[in-house]
Amino acid sequence: MASLPQLLESDVQVLDAVLRELLKQCDATTALLTDQAGFLITHQGDDQQFDLTSMAALAAGAFMANQSIANLLHEPNFFSTYQQGEQYSLFMRCVEGGCMLLVIFPARNSVGAVKYFANTACDRLAAQLRIARERSPGSGIDLAELNLLDSESLFRRKP
Repeated sequence: MASLPQLLESDVQVLDAVLRELLKQCDATTALLTDQAGFLITHQGDDQQFDLTSMAALAAGAFMANQSIANLLHEPNFFSTYQQGEQYSLFMRCVEGGCMLLVIFPARNSVGAVKYFANTACDRLAAQLRIARERSPGSGIDLAELNLLDSESLFRRKP
């Protein structure tokens, strides 16, 4: 699994702008960018009615289960999954660099529009992640390996 590049505030601002634009384009409720281990990187939209941290973690598990199904079908990868509900639906798509885009949208909305606009959003998200990775190659963070009880090494001032 690819490590997450070190993100600056300017990177997150660009990622957030892409997510906000996606929400407007497809009339979605919430958009999340996560790493494939299920850690929430950033989000835009309604964060009050959904537990986004749990959603990110569970979506990663569901996506990995779908990857296993892809392997059983002799497919190298499923790039997206779609879950339709009565009130809300969820569209998940791989973003280059070990990240995932999750889009929560009203079930009455067209998944086709979400897929269409998500493709462009994923390209733009991937481009910003590449910029961050190229700025400091080899200094990525694997969030799954962090010791949450001792995060001091991650959050320290540089000399």
